Amino acid sequence: MKKTEKSQRNFVAYEYKEVSANSSQASFLLDGYENFGWEPDDNLPQSSQSRHPGVEKMMTLRLKRDRKIVNKTELTRLQRNFEACVREIQSLENSKTSKATIWALAAGVIGTAFIACSTFAVTADPPKILLCIIFAIPGFLGWILPYFLYKKIVRNQTEKLTPMIEAKYDEIYEICEKGNKLLY
Repeated sequence: MKKTEKSQRNFVAYEYKEVSANSSQASFLLDGYENFGWEPDDNLPQSSQSRHPGVEKMMTLRLKRDRKIVNKTELTRLQRNFEACVREIQSLENSKTSKATIWALAAGVIGTAFIACSTFAVTADPPKILLCIIFAIPGFLGWILPYFLYKKIVRNQTEKLTPMIEAKYDEIYEICEKGNKLLY
């Protein structure tokens, strides 16, 4: 008779968490969550969702940690601070382009209004060619200008917001360091 040996494993109760993130942020978030006792759940694969071309892929990170982890309340508090900082960084990153988009769209709409006036001037009875030209010049400028306006505002916003974003990353690293010290 053959003797079967069973390797005995201790029972561990886990709590689970799913985090949706951009694929560019996935590694950063995994590294951060590990400092609060979370580890990737190897039972389920990390899934990614491709929405539309040109749109960044979203990933679902599946994490688990021991329910009886030491210093759980403090780790949870630090984790919430970490998540708040990540949201603030994402908000700051989005604000780099939001102001520029608003100004570029406004300039484009104004340019379109001038082109419409130019079109009405040329289709009037009798056609008013001089008025058509007067309206067409700012109209075409309103169609060309938004690109350069967008680039300039994004550059200015990036220069203004980069120090704030770097400060948030420093804050995240301090929070992760505190969490790591509580684990080990």
